[in-house]
Amino acid sequence: MENTGSYSFLRSRRLESFLNTNGNPTVKETPKALTKKEETERRGKAKEYVDDDGWLIGFVSCVRIITCFLTMMVTTFIWALIMLVLIPWPYERIKQGNIYGHVTGRLLMWILGNPMKIEGSEYSNTKAIYISNHASPIDIFLIMWLTPTGTVGIAKKEIIWYPLFGQLYVLANHLRIDRSNPSVAIQSMKEAVKAVLKNKLSLIIFPEGTRSKNGRLLPFKKGFIHLALQSRLPIVPMVLTGTHLAWRKGSLHVRPAPITVKYLPPINTDNWTADKIDDYIKMVHDIYVENLPEPQKPLGLDSSRMMNKIVD
Repeated sequence: MENTGSYSFLRSRRLESFLNTNGNPTVKETPKALTKKEETERRGKAKEYVDDDGWLIGFVSCVRIITCFLTMMVTTFIWALIMLVLIPWPYERIKQGNIYGHVTGRLLMWILGNPMKIEGSEYSNTKAIYISNHASPIDIFLIMWLTPTGTVGIAKKEIIWYPLFGQLYVLANHLRIDRSNPSVAIQSMKEAVKAVLKNKLSLIIFPEGTRSKNGRLLPFKKGFIHLALQSRLPIVPMVLTGTHLAWRKGSLHVRPAPITVKYLPPINTDNWTADKIDDYIKMVHDIYVENLPEPQKPLGLDSSRMMNKIVD
């Protein structure tokens, strides 16, 4: 996997454990002793911030978002020119698209100013299928920044209509699928795998298929399992926590919530078989459930587990 000097610099910078900021979480004191259940719930809420809709906080948030947009306009324009020159060389466009993501994603996260921690970075250079939970626009910035050079994305075909990002996504030769037609989607997946194996690429995909409205993990689609079965690439889960608090869906208010990105060890898929797709989906989904804090776990999880124990 090839790297440029600027890319190496950015990758070394991102291995820093924390990004300094002046935002601090607000947690209410509990005067009495807590039960085990209450303690677990308290820890799950510890990273939440009390909403402050004051004009000053709103103004700072607005400035940050506008600055992000302007920054993205500048970097997108620069790399769009580079991509146009590289139209005859699709693989080079993919690499340049990754470098664009590393530069732009890192800049946007710096502008937003959220304290951030990265864990398991030793797994971040594996040639693999990278998957991530998705609950905030910030997830896109993180994925752009933290996936290795030589990674191609798979998204719905409508992404081309997203201002700036969608057009560059297509120019960077990333892959799109038609989710409205299952047979066409399957064929798109097969073509994606051929391109990945031919050019020795990695993949990045959101297995939930859409963004969670409240940060809680949604059921996984089967697409990433089909990709693994056809490519035999390992799966590297990226667990994102706190992004749903930092920038909530439908909101223009960015909060100083701490964010953690945790790479988990690669899941080997060499011996996977097509008759166990549902088992693999459940296994990977359960891995996420185990690594997410309580406020991001699926609702009704405890009751369903109790029912399973009763049946067993």
